[in-house]
Amino acid sequence: MTTLILFNKPYGVVCQFSPHEKHPTLKNFIPITHVYPAGRLDTDSEGLLLLTDNGSLQYKLSHPDHHLPKTYWVQVEGEPSDKAIKELRTGVNLGPYTTRPALVKQIDPPEIPSRNPPVRYRKSIPTNWLEIILNEGKNRQIRHMTAKVGYPTLRLIRYSIGNYNISSLNFGQWSIQDN
Repeated sequence: MTTLILFNKPYGVVCQFSPHEKHPTLKNFIPITHVYPAGRLDTDSEGLLLLTDNGSLQYKLSHPDHHLPKTYWVQVEGEPSDKAIKELRTGVNLGPYTTRPALVKQIDPPEIPSRNPPVRYRKSIPTNWLEIILNEGKNRQIRHMTAKVGYPTLRLIRYSIGNYNISSLNFGQWSIQDN
């Protein structure tokens, strides 16, 4: 039987089970052995991480060839212009590659706990939230995309991968998904 775990990864957690000298790891939250992340989230990103003991499922969930949409909630510094939103939607030239088109819209701030440590705050610069849906996932891609169009990412939360989401999980919680 295949195990599939949905984990709502908090800020500062490293996506590995082996010990890390500075940060908590998956082992601090998930007591199940022989499961591996299907993809990764940077230490400073939060949200859905899928883990499984099935190599082919891991590949299907994480490899861009399968085009599983990944939904992110992204807090950016500033108020994104129509031009910036359009560029995010059509693809951003990041030098070595141009991103695939993404679905992008401004959203109300999600009802989530404050981050610890708090996100950088500047009294004179507003922040806004975007929902960005990608069918790819290169290293730090969303952070590079928003920075390139002039609106640096302050907080990044992956809400869903395909049909899996964190709607019923608080940060640090996990559940086993029925297959």
